[in-house]
Amino acid sequence: PCFYLLSAEFSHFTFEKSKIEYTSIIILKKEIISMAFNPFKEKAPKLNDCFMDWQQLAPKPYDKNSVDPYTRTRIILMNGTEFNQVFFSHMFHRNCNNNDLRRSLAVLRRQEQQQQKRIAALKPKDETILETTIGYEQLAVDLTAQLARTEPDRNLVKALNFALLEDFDHLYRYADLLEMEQGIAAERIVGGYTEIMPGRPTISEHRYPTDEVKPHLTVGKADPVSILHACIITAAEQQTMNYYMNVAAFQTNDLARKLYTEIGMIEEQHVTQYGSFIDTSRTWVENLLLHEYTECFLYYSMFMDETDVNVKQIWEQHLNIELAHLRTAAELLETYDHKNWQEILGKGDFPELVKLHSNKDYIRDVLRDTVRLTAKEEDYVDISKLAEDYPYFRYQNDVNTVTRDVASHKVIRNYIDKHGRDYRFETAPHPVKELSDRTRDNTDIGRKP
Repeated sequence: PCFYLLSAEFSHFTFEKSKIEYTSIIILKKEIISMAFNPFKEKAPKLNDCFMDWQQLAPKPYDKNSVDPYTRTRIILMNGTEFNQVFFSHMFHRNCNNNDLRRSLAVLRRQEQQQQKRIAALKPKDETILETTIGYEQLAVDLTAQLARTEPDRNLVKALNFALLEDFDHLYRYADLLEMEQGIAAERIVGGYTEIMPGRPTISEHRYPTDEVKPHLTVGKADPVSILHACIITAAEQQTMNYYMNVAAFQTNDLARKLYTEIGMIEEQHVTQYGSFIDTSRTWVENLLLHEYTECFLYYSMFMDETDVNVKQIWEQHLNIELAHLRTAAELLETYDHKNWQEILGKGDFPELVKLHSNKDYIRDVLRDTVRLTAKEEDYVDISKLAEDYPYFRYQNDVNTVTRDVASHKVIRNYIDKHGRDYRFETAPHPVKELSDRTRDNTDIGRKP
């Protein structure tokens, strides 16, 4: 759909579910439907017209008991995307000696901060940290699977599939803790779209830092889809890492604190892995353009995929703001790097949009085929292929000194001791025999030859 025309044509409507749906508007305006969307061809508002007041920064939160699971995950994704942009902008600001450029960044950053605050406010106050965590891991699982399924770069596909199994296992560990601590079945939170069962055991995921460094992509040589995917997954995993870093100390019992700490360390590994793919040859201004383009792409994707009318309006409004930011970034590129945006982004047309949905069969296939893999420098190998003196084993001994004390294992053991078997949501038998026993948590697969 030609987004801006839709927005301008119907801006006087109040979009309430009981009155009119966005889908109805799209049907009404069939004559302006277009298969391609190019943010550079859309009319953008003036930058100084994009600030919001306090009322706009306090939207109505979703109802945790009735929200669509993928509305929750879209909110988490866009929260992380905005945080990533703010973080990048601050780093740019601190590495720039031109105050005119820094003033431009300050305006953009203030509006990105407003967008981030607004999105974060959509979380209801009665949703616990652990319930929100289930949403974080469902996003990690289904976003990673979706990107892997459409990713053209072989190295990035391997990285996505590798980390997918680890986030999948994190979902299982947190789900058992949630049911054990709060009596809430994570199956309800994920809506039955995402299975909850062991992946590559979290205890097996602790690797020596150098094995997270992967080959970077190059803008202009790599497929534009790969450039987008690397930016998206890095921001998403960084948001998860930051969340776990901050909420671990707010847990009310020691086991939960330790689990967040342990899984937070794996998220650090994932951010390092995915961040490796970001092109290292780009200037700060070129990267600013890429960040803004990625935000436009994601907001448009979220708008097209959203089912909640109130949230859909927010995606629409934020996309319009990002169109102004993208235009500003293109102007800064011309002013300071003496380049036009086409040199970085080609024609600028959006590729296939990000659509969050169930990926059960795909995940089962990856789990069956790659659960025994570990990282080895820039590649991945079966654990049995590592030499006995490889740094992975030394690091495992350093951090997992006593297996019984490792939080990711202890959570499952405590649950089994209490209930006789672990908490899972499986739609079929587990595809890996060693992980099918619900009365014993496997700590060897992917960890010991």
